[in-house]
Amino acid sequence: MIVNFSVKNFKSVKDTVTLSFEPANGDELKEYYLIEPIPDVKLLKLGLIYGPNGSGKTTILYALDFLRDLVVSPSEKKTDRFDFKPFLFDPETPTANTVFAIEFFQNEIRYEYEVELNKDAIILEKLSHYLTAKKSLVYQRNTDLRKKLTYIDFGTKIKINKTHKETLEANTLWNNTVLGGFLKTNIESKELQEVSDWFKTVLNPIITPNTNLLGFVSSKIEDGAISKTNILTFLKKADFKISDIVVKEKEIALTEDVLDLIDFLNQRRKLPKEEADKLVTNKQIGKELWFEHTVDNNGREDTYEIEYVDESQGTQRYYQFSGLLDLLIRNKSVFFIDELESSLHPDLVKHFLLVFLVNAEHAQLITTTHYRELLIERDILRHDAIWFTEKKSDGGTELFSLADFDSSVIRKDTGSIYNAYKTGKLGANPILKDYHVSLDE
Repeated sequence: MIVNFSVKNFKSVKDTVTLSFEPANGDELKEYYLIEPIPDVKLLKLGLIYGPNGSGKTTILYALDFLRDLVVSPSEKKTDRFDFKPFLFDPETPTANTVFAIEFFQNEIRYEYEVELNKDAIILEKLSHYLTAKKSLVYQRNTDLRKKLTYIDFGTKIKINKTHKETLEANTLWNNTVLGGFLKTNIESKELQEVSDWFKTVLNPIITPNTNLLGFVSSKIEDGAISKTNILTFLKKADFKISDIVVKEKEIALTEDVLDLIDFLNQRRKLPKEEADKLVTNKQIGKELWFEHTVDNNGREDTYEIEYVDESQGTQRYYQFSGLLDLLIRNKSVFFIDELESSLHPDLVKHFLLVFLVNAEHAQLITTTHYRELLIERDILRHDAIWFTEKKSDGGTELFSLADFDSSVIRKDTGSIYNAYKTGKLGANPILKDYHVSLDE
């Protein structure tokens, strides 16, 4: 689980900003908000980020996603460049390094991981852990930018033989993290395996309003990683009147383009004739998702099937999010969602969050939102779980928590978060001008 995440000089972020899951408000709503990765250490399982358009809310999520991708998808060539933009509204930052830092728990061990890079290479990388109350080094990596070579120094408590170390250095290109190099190397390391596993299996990719999770959720149901029964439970509790999920197989005819390609490959002997014949004669099977609805017709229950593509966008979205709920509730996982409320009714957004808070015990959810009315529900919100972004005078993103405000701005127990935010006391609102405009004729 994430303890803190920091980023510097990435997209709209100029100076270091930190998103923290360390609780600041004691045990308020602890049974719903707090998880214990190890005894006596508590972390928040929800982070809500508010702010006007263009303030950098999504940038925080993209920074976390970039770091994940940096680890789990290492470049295969030295010439590959990193696809990101540093902060551009400054004469120095475009050529300055970008820095990511994250603290997290994996298998009851606290890790700290830091990466410093430019568009071409990883400049510095450091992994530490806490086997006791004292932090100790796992490894530190430095890069010779002239030779484009990686050098790794392991901590005194880390056991790795010289040959394995040299192999790992050779496989860690100057634009790879050491963890990425480890994924390409056939050696054993408990620490590197644990950390790379966390990035691959616990920290999930960003979910945006344009992310279609249909294939992901349906495939997870098919292989048993997501429970169809649980999905139906979530849908029924959300008042969708869906009584069953049905997958139907359907023959798909090969298009003329595909047939021409098969013929082309066959003629040039790139594809054996028997293989070409098999492709042409075999039936291509696709799958369609249908929802069964049970309705009351004058006291008689009737069922009707509607194909997934004919359902509303909100129904489609909540089916996908029901899969996320099942993963969040039954697994150690971290999901981050941009604009949670996209295509969903406000009451459904609240319901989704409450199902997560009440039932998840080992997961975290980070989401950006414009759903201001949720702040009215102060009986279900903790101040330290609410964050805001706004642009500073230099154009850089500032990230701050509701817990940072003292009682002169908003009283913790009785103050209205909604009113304080709506009236501008908390900042992070667009500054709008009057409605009159002068247009060129």
